[in-house]
Amino acid sequence: MKKILSVVIVLLTIFGCSKRSGGEQKLHTDTDSVAYVLGMNIASQLVKMDSTINIEAVCRGMRDVVRERTIMTNEEAETFFLGYMNYTLPEKALALEEQLLADLAEANREMARTRSGITYRIDVLGDQQRIAAGSRDSLWVRYRIVTLDEKELYSSYERGDTLRLRLENLKEGMQESIKLIGEGGKVAAWIPSKLAYGPEGSDEFGIAPNATICFEMELVKLDKYTEWSRR
Repeated sequence: MKKILSVVIVLLTIFGCSKRSGGEQKLHTDTDSVAYVLGMNIASQLVKMDSTINIEAVCRGMRDVVRERTIMTNEEAETFFLGYMNYTLPEKALALEEQLLADLAEANREMARTRSGITYRIDVLGDQQRIAAGSRDSLWVRYRIVTLDEKELYSSYERGDTLRLRLENLKEGMQESIKLIGEGGKVAAWIPSKLAYGPEGSDEFGIAPNATICFEMELVKLDKYTEWSRR
């Protein structure tokens, strides 16, 4: 395995990061093509981690490893990387998310914010005598999931579905948002990632890690646990 990794690094260094290439790399041999494909795969993963990554610094790191002249030890590099991924990067994402949601609420007077950071707009208030409150209340819900750039990720309307579940089965941000309306109500809620799908995201809906998501929810019907438990 170490030999394979060493070959990969050398190939990428020679064919992907050489400052002597003078522009577009010409793929004269199969070895060149393999190196290029490896470079594409590694770069794709790096962009997923952080789209602002400095590719020149990546190439420098590769060259320094090959030349055995790195500015960090392996232990120092591991400690720095783990600290950045686990603390620095999430903090930056949260700060940007908070500013974005604050700007969104300020730009639209129809919107309000909860203490937890949800920015929302009530489109239909619904029956205020029929509001979900208990964790075991049964809900019939229709909803859409939309990204900040208005790309639709999921719509129960298109599927013709009405989802039935308990309040406790919803994500924390969805629970808080659905409580803002009564039966028959509709709400659009921009929910911070920490109250939605967090750093894991969702493969099922195509939600990226640490993504702010808009849920457009309709509470079609409510069956309160306190009512039917006494029947």
